[in-house]
This record gives sequence, structure tokens and C-alpha cells, in this order.
Amino acid sequence: MNKTWAEVACEVPAAMVDLLADFLVELSGNGVSIDNLELDTFSLDGMDEPPVKTVRAYFTPDAELETKLAAVERFIRENAPDYGDAPPATPTVTTIREEDWATGWRQHFSPTRIGRRLVIKPTWEPFAPEPEDLVIELDPGMAFGTGTHPTTRLCLEALEKLGRPGDVLDVGTGSGILAMAASKLGASRVVGTDIDPDAVEVARENCAMNGVTAELTITPLADIPGQFAVVLANILAEDLVRMAADLTAKVAPGGALILSGILVEREPYVIDGFAATGLALAETTREGEWSCLLYRAAK
Repeated sequence: MNKTWAEVACEVPAAMVDLLADFLVELSGNGVSIDNLELDTFSLDGMDEPPVKTVRAYFTPDAELETKLAAVERFIRENAPDYGDAPPATPTVTTIREEDWATGWRQHFSPTRIGRRLVIKPTWEPFAPEPEDLVIELDPGMAFGTGTHPTTRLCLEALEKLGRPGDVLDVGTGSGILAMAASKLGASRVVGTDIDPDAVEVARENCAMNGVTAELTITPLADIPGQFAVVLANILAEDLVRMAADLTAKVAPGGALILSGILVEREPYVIDGFAATGLALAETTREGEWSCLLYRAAK
């Protein structure tokens, strides 16, 4: 039986897109899409950023949908006045089949090189790798994370720069992209955890397709035994700070903690949240309005 989704489309001021996207990811547990400007010319000269953009989120059409829709409308109503004078449009809801959703975004997902050796390749696209390339084939379904978003890209670049990473813990594994990259880069053990059982199932399928071994679980972070040479967390800034103590506890002496999913304006908030952990902020990298923090634990 084909699964259906409730696609919620929200038209908001362009400057509000990231704020709303973060809220929708947390509320839905799935990824969001942001409509890009469609061009009928090969020239970008004189192109202006549209003042309004559409953010689309995907919800399970269950008994909680009406409550979640009300929360979305309330969030937009309360925050939109900070970004413009015009009242926002009411979100629209469309029921779609999962395969229709997949077909829609596939045209925007092509082979992408990240860092020096990593290549993220959709399963349906041909690609001729260089001798040292580490190719990850991906068919993420509804789970967030194709490797093309700056938050994921920054994590992957930071991970690659660490060299052979040892034991790796991926918190909020999503499609499993970071867990697979860690394995391809030579990690001795990879554990991925996510609160969404559907995401974990997708990650398992992706790992199997890539011949990658990873322990994927919905076990709470605090209940995962042991410590890791590298801990990855590409989640919302608020969740990073809330989980600061548990994340820090999983970093082995001399290990690294890579935090992403952080808007640049939220950097101070996250840094303050980790100030008392005893970890040292070793590097900050940014792409556009997104930031990635690399912390080191004392040996």
C-alpha cells in the first residue's frame, strides 16, 4: 500500500524561511523543501530575490494533524510581523503519495562532491569516480539529508578533515549520510541514533545498499554505552544545547564533537550552552547562514 503524506505549504517572507524551516523540521520529524526561483533565461543579471518564498513540510495524515496545523498557523501568525507588514497567507494542505513526492525532488538531486574525496550520488544517476573517491549512493525517501544542505556538507567536510575517525556516534542520523561517510572514511565502528523509526529504517536500507556496516537504533543518547572518538550532531541549535551534557559524555578523551544545524545568528547561544562542558572550541566553519562547530576533549 502506498503511503500518503499531508504536504503543508506555507508562503512567508523570504527572511523568515530559516526560522520557519527549523520549526517545521522539529514539528514534523521530516525534512522540508523550499521553493526556488524558476528562471526562463540563462542570465542571472538583474535577478532579485523574491520577497516571498514557499516552505513545504510533510506530515503523517493522522489524528494529530489538525493540532499540528494549528501550531504552524500560530507560529507564522506570531512571527511574520517581524519580517514584513503584509499578513501571511494561510498554509495550504495537499495529500500526496510518497512516490509523487520522490519524483518531485529527484530533479534537484545530482552527484555532489563534498570535501576532497566524498561524493554523494543519487541511485538513479550515473557517475565515473576518481581513483580515491568515496562514493555514497543515496535514496533518502522522506528522511532529511541528501548531503546537499549546508548543515550536512559542513559536517561531512569537518569529518573528512579529521582523517581516519575511529569509533563514531551519529546523533540524529536521518538518512544515514554521516554514518555512511564515517564508515567510508575508515571508522572502526559507527553507531547512528534517531528518534524517528522511519528515518532509522531508511538509514538501514541506505547502509545496506552501500555495503556499509553501522549500528542504527532509536535508543536514547544517554542509554548508548561507551564513548566515541568522534560524535556528530546535526540537529537544531536548541536541541544541541539541551543535550550538551549527554553529547559531551559520549566524547572520548582526546576526541572530537562536531555540531551542525546552527544558524550563524545562533552561534553564541550554542557556544554559551557548551561553555561549561569542558570541551574546547577548536574550529568554526560557515557556509551561507549556517555554522558548524568543532570541539575537542582534553586527552
